[in-house]
Amino acid sequence: MQHERIATKVNTFMADVIQRSPGEPEFHQAVQEVAESIIPFLDTHPRYQAAKVFERMTVPDRVIMFRVVWEDDNGTPQINVGYRVQFNNAIGPYKGGFRFHPSVTLGTLKFLGFEQVFKNSLTTLPLGGGKGGSDFDPKGKSDREVMRFCQAFMTEMQRHIGQNTDIPAGDIGVGAREIGYLFGQYKRISNEFTGVLTGKGLHYGGSLIRPEATGYGSVYFAKEMLATKNDNLVGKTCLVSGSGNVAQYTIEKIIDLGGKPITFSDSTGFVHDPEGVTREKLAYIVDLKTVQRVDISHYIQHYPNATYHPGERPWAIPGDLAFPSATQNEISETDAKTLIQNGCKLVSEGANMPTSLEGVEVFRNAKILYAPGKAANAGGVAISGLEMSQNSMRLSWTRDEVDAKLQEIMKRIHQQCVTHGQEADGYTDYVKGANIAGFIKVADAMLAYGVM
Repeated sequence: MQHERIATKVNTFMADVIQRSPGEPEFHQAVQEVAESIIPFLDTHPRYQAAKVFERMTVPDRVIMFRVVWEDDNGTPQINVGYRVQFNNAIGPYKGGFRFHPSVTLGTLKFLGFEQVFKNSLTTLPLGGGKGGSDFDPKGKSDREVMRFCQAFMTEMQRHIGQNTDIPAGDIGVGAREIGYLFGQYKRISNEFTGVLTGKGLHYGGSLIRPEATGYGSVYFAKEMLATKNDNLVGKTCLVSGSGNVAQYTIEKIIDLGGKPITFSDSTGFVHDPEGVTREKLAYIVDLKTVQRVDISHYIQHYPNATYHPGERPWAIPGDLAFPSATQNEISETDAKTLIQNGCKLVSEGANMPTSLEGVEVFRNAKILYAPGKAANAGGVAISGLEMSQNSMRLSWTRDEVDAKLQEIMKRIHQQCVTHGQEADGYTDYVKGANIAGFIKVADAMLAYGVM
């Protein structure tokens, strides 16, 4: 009866969200995943319910949308759409990446910004949540075309951001090259050198460990989860999806901690290397993706004992641990069931919302160690926060200092999830724990400000 009552409340709540934001399925999915944890919590914490704090949290503070016009190498004007979703700054300035990819829509960025609010809250750093980007595709563009687009994009964006207002970072399609062009244009227009972007190069204000942080953090979180079972990564076969920044450093840290990564993927398919990806093989993957800029099918030409599976994802391969590190909704309900049947005992999400709602339920019902992205991949924004601190203090910490701080932050996030997600039977529901812990900090700040 209680379950039916909560389900009715969630459905009523979601009907209102969908009516306010039609045609944004990714955003609806993100809100529903949180609502299923928060609405039962509100029943026993009426002060949040009376003030309609959660309802307020599902509506962005503001959405900025603008035209970006730039010239290609032929001198032909090209037109893209730029966005910034400033979702919630109750506990600090807006913080979240720019994504440049043809799939970018307002609904995608609202989902990412909403997730970012909870993720940033979990880091224990004073950071609000936001997200932005464009439907521009850097792939296949020359450096000068990317530069002209970034300069045009930042010419408009610069009036909406600032080191105490909104501090963007990189995301899919926005790496070191793009951050450099964006920051250079901001500096030129504003005539000031401030830490308004994170993910900068080391020689102009960046932080050590920042490129590695999201991937490292997801593995550190897995390490903490395994420790609750008196276990570790040594000897575990690990399934990794993706082959970009997050996946590369996930693989690296798995190797560091004694695990055996056996898969990686891109938009064309996945590679299964039963012998395991070594440091030498990882260096070749990095070369394929960042220097040659070709798909991963070329890997098997160099390492013929591996197999390439076009158009597929790696979740049918048996493995002990899974690290989805590519994109949203890459693990379906069927994939989740296959993982469980094949003996997978842990899933740590390096990507944002890589598991469908139905897949999440499969993991939670099976009571495996399952860490949602808002907790497991918070390492990236955590180090962005540390980069902001270093910029403000005009100093740089060593690699070991930053890595130690990252590990401590991931431990604190894990502990918050355990505190709020512990069930009577001893099982830790990390989804529930992450959502409630992230919610409380933001909600308490919003209550302190009154009705606004």
